[in-house]
Amino acid sequence: MSATTAHPPAPETAPGPPATAEGAARPRVLSGIQPTSDSYHLGNYLGAVRNWQILQADYQPFFFIADQHAITVDWDPKLLRERTLRSVAQLLAAGVDPEKSAIFVQSHVPAHAQLAWVLNGITGFGEARRMTQFKDKSAKEGEGAASVGLFTYPVLMAADILLYRPHYVPVGEDQRQHLELTRDLAQRFNHRFKKTFRVPEPYILRATSKIYDLQEPTRKMSKSSSSPSGIIEMLDDPKVTAKKIRSAVTDSDGEIRYDPDEKPGVSNLLSLLSALGGESIADLEEQYAGKGYGQLKGDLAEVVTNYVTPYRDRTLELLDDQTYLLQVMAEGAGQAGPIAEATLRDVYQRIGFVAPGTPAR
Repeated sequence: MSATTAHPPAPETAPGPPATAEGAARPRVLSGIQPTSDSYHLGNYLGAVRNWQILQADYQPFFFIADQHAITVDWDPKLLRERTLRSVAQLLAAGVDPEKSAIFVQSHVPAHAQLAWVLNGITGFGEARRMTQFKDKSAKEGEGAASVGLFTYPVLMAADILLYRPHYVPVGEDQRQHLELTRDLAQRFNHRFKKTFRVPEPYILRATSKIYDLQEPTRKMSKSSSSPSGIIEMLDDPKVTAKKIRSAVTDSDGEIRYDPDEKPGVSNLLSLLSALGGESIADLEEQYAGKGYGQLKGDLAEVVTNYVTPYRDRTLELLDDQTYLLQVMAEGAGQAGPIAEATLRDVYQRIGFVAPGTPAR
């Protein structure tokens, strides 16, 4: 097959936000990503970042680098600073436009932590403990070694969202439980005090929500659990990426067809090729009938290399201009901060805090 770099159509979404009437204010969306690695991997990109670029056309987006979430597990301060800059550069390289989207760093807007503390006061210990991400991340070393920050991670996530009163929150299935907690806390606060928060709706990106490990294709591609050979880093040297794809696990029967249960490795390769090349999996199955895995892997390696190379080049170019990256962060915080602070003022007034320098109402 011939490689293509054409941008694929937007993935299927459910539930889809309604179309915006001409002249009406665009619905607000919000999402964040942690700066916990030197490079986004292909799962991050297809499951989240690529869709952020798409959302800019019809929505008012607020996209942030979740550096406060990144310190809920062990971290290196020098790496955290570097990776925060790398995260901003990669968003820009992916087409997230600071003229259309507020791109900011979570810790640059103090209201995130301030609202999280208020929400801690209305969150039950039991409901926080039920969050699956805490269970998963604390399983390796036990609850005793986990930080309180990791335990209250979903409450900070709720604050991140509710500050901006967004209509929709793009989330993967693995974050859906956290969004449900956010909705519960919003409704609880509104009922106990006064209607303050918009109860946000999930915007689930289904079509490419899961990209699987190249070496363990029944496991989601993940920086924390995938081996280096099982993960496609967006900033890898293209030769390294091609080698990983050619070494991907398949099976022994030689038939190229989509069957995640019986043929997870082959199905994963077909999903990647479909997501990046824009052809349906059914068309790819027909196209590869009678052909071998070597050709499928070779074609996928070419498509991936052609797709990620411009992204990699642009990211490295942006990293050479840190003044510009800092400017983007400052402008994004300048857009996000006043909105977040206005929400926090409402919250403080309604829970009974006395505003500094003014009479209590």
